[in-house]
Amino acid sequence: EGCSKLSDQRKQAKLQWLQDPSELKVDNLNNIRRETSRHFRNKKREYLKDKIDELAMNSKNKNIRDLYRGINDFKGGYQPSSNLVKDENGDLIADSHSILNRWGNYYSQLLNVHRVSAVRQTETHTAEPLVPDPSPFEVESAIAKLNRYKSPGGDQIPAELIQAGGEILRSKIQNLITSIWHKEKLPDQWEESVIVPDHKKGDKTDCSNYRGISLLSTSYKILSNILLSRLSPFIDSIIGDHQCGLRRNRSTTDQIFLPSSDTGEKMGVR
Repeated sequence: EGCSKLSDQRKQAKLQWLQDPSELKVDNLNNIRRETSRHFRNKKREYLKDKIDELAMNSKNKNIRDLYRGINDFKGGYQPSSNLVKDENGDLIADSHSILNRWGNYYSQLLNVHRVSAVRQTETHTAEPLVPDPSPFEVESAIAKLNRYKSPGGDQIPAELIQAGGEILRSKIQNLITSIWHKEKLPDQWEESVIVPDHKKGDKTDCSNYRGISLLSTSYKILSNILLSRLSPFIDSIIGDHQCGLRRNRSTTDQIFLPSSDTGEKMGVR
């Protein structure tokens, strides 16, 4: 509040000097400038001292997440923000509504790619085994596996809130998932995601220099964790040895090494 007040006084003194460039106005402007600069320096020292004390307290309390977040803020320094983006023709857009439309059109074209498949899909109908409903233990385990400190999706429910909700909330979530399990239909909100542009590098006004991060509903992630835990035991028997990426205890480095070793043996190189 004090900084804003002094800044306004400095602007007003400069306007008065421009209207009446007398010696009295010049002295008044210089005095206000000195007072404003001195006040800003003192406030900056107080701010830095508070931040250093906060980092020291986080280090003492072993609050590693907030500690490294504060260190990264210091290392990054001041980063000016800009909401301007370029349209398809390279012209800058400043209107908020036009900017939202530009982002929507960009990701709509980027993600909604229509591929025409030449392979004819054959439908097969088999007897489906009886699948039990998700148990309370499965729901509790799925909630415990939720990643903390992540931005929520369209439901705006953070994972920490659900994990601290207790038995009553877990029971409500299980009833919801059981109802979805029987109806075999997801809620409309679960089929939507919030895309947040994350700048990679380059021109910040170019939409192609951003990575789109999809934020999903936290309740949907609980159902996904349940399905993952049920399907994981069958993965190795379904997926062949040709797939190494995104599999436990396997790596793409091993996959690259195997063809190289086979080629070397065929050429007589050991």
